[in-house]
Amino acid sequence: MKHHEQALLLLEKASEDEALLDEILDSERISDEIIGFHAQQAVEKLLKAVLSEFRVAYRKIHDLEKLLNLLTDNEIEVPDYIKELDVLSPYAVEFRYDILPSEAELPFDRVATRELVRKVRKWAEEKIKP
Repeated sequence: MKHHEQALLLLEKASEDEALLDEILDSERISDEIIGFHAQQAVEKLLKAVLSEFRVAYRKIHDLEKLLNLLTDNEIEVPDYIKELDVLSPYAVEFRYDILPSEAELPFDRVATRELVRKVRKWAEEKIKP
């Protein structure tokens, strides 16, 4: 698959996680761990889409900090808010299979998290030309 096609596919896959977020964001039946997991997954795919577009190879990882480092190491401009995304990395594995710390230890704002994913999507779409 060509780099641009891979980037577009990853954008589409991220939109699936985002659609799920929109459906469950206000549900009290859905845990913060699940919201965080799908937010992390969407962001991971968006970062990988930009890396693909710029022909930067990446390993099969879920660590957003490593993906961010690949972006900056390859001189891909990253807005400041994107540099803070590594807080979502634990939702990829740790909190999915372990107990989430109490809210006092780890405050989680679902609406702010969803807005952050929207901002990352906007940035990724600006980097990836149709």
